Amino acid sequence: MQIVRDVEALRENVARLRAGGTIALVPTMGALHDGHMALVAEAKLRADHVVASIFVNPTQFGPNEDLAAYPRREATDAAMLEEAGCATLWAPDAATMYPDGHSTSIHVANISEGLCGAYRPGHFDGVATVVAKLLNQVMPDSVLFGEKDYQQLVVLRRMVRDLDMKVEIAGIPTQRDADGLALSSRNTYLSEEDRRAARILPRSLGEAAAAVQRGADIGTTLAAARDKLLKAGFSSVDYVELRDAETLAPVQALESPARLLAAARIGGTRLIDNLPVMPPA
Repeated sequence: MQIVRDVEALRENVARLRAGGTIALVPTMGALHDGHMALVAEAKLRADHVVASIFVNPTQFGPNEDLAAYPRREATDAAMLEEAGCATLWAPDAATMYPDGHSTSIHVANISEGLCGAYRPGHFDGVATVVAKLLNQVMPDSVLFGEKDYQQLVVLRRMVRDLDMKVEIAGIPTQRDADGLALSSRNTYLSEEDRRAARILPRSLGEAAAAVQRGADIGTTLAAARDKLLKAGFSSVDYVELRDAETLAPVQALESPARLLAAARIGGTRLIDNLPVMPPA
């Protein structure tokens, strides 16, 4: 596996790979876990070569978020990617991604503004901009993201559609630990006690999804799920909402595929999760 750190070298590397087949991109911010490795495994099935990126993107962190504390362990991550069969690791620094005078940002209106967008202003502008840059730099045939960050996935699919980008955005099901908690780099921030309490997040979402599918009142069910999280030890709940799976519009009646999404804070750590909710057959 070749580690590349400047754009010109990346383009030369990608040109060589392109001559030998198709390319799939797995963008990451490092601190890799089994969820990332599942993306790499799926990428290998979809393309002849896999390019992974590691870049802790400063433009998607708010002023009070954990940019400085975000885990960085490139050597360990690179070894994992090489063992998994990646051809190239694209590992630029911030000056390479955002050179002096950089002044362009991408805003995907509406679908980026609710849910996490309401609590993390500017976050999805940072995500859309850096992913657009990665797509222009690597020019992959497909790019893979985990469904754990479901709003991000929908935002990026809309960006690619609206800007006529010729790339497949593939969403891969959320990977979970044995206790059901969605794999996330931020799980490392949890104490043992908070980790035990956090198990209620996927459990309460599963119960709420099943209830809605059985025909339970949506508003009552979502309120009950929020109460369960607070009683279990979460300090606050940003949202528990049922949204259309494609547009993220609020769902009042379950008539088409939907997504149950939640964000809540425990022990200073903000966790997100989501589950698909299908209308009755």
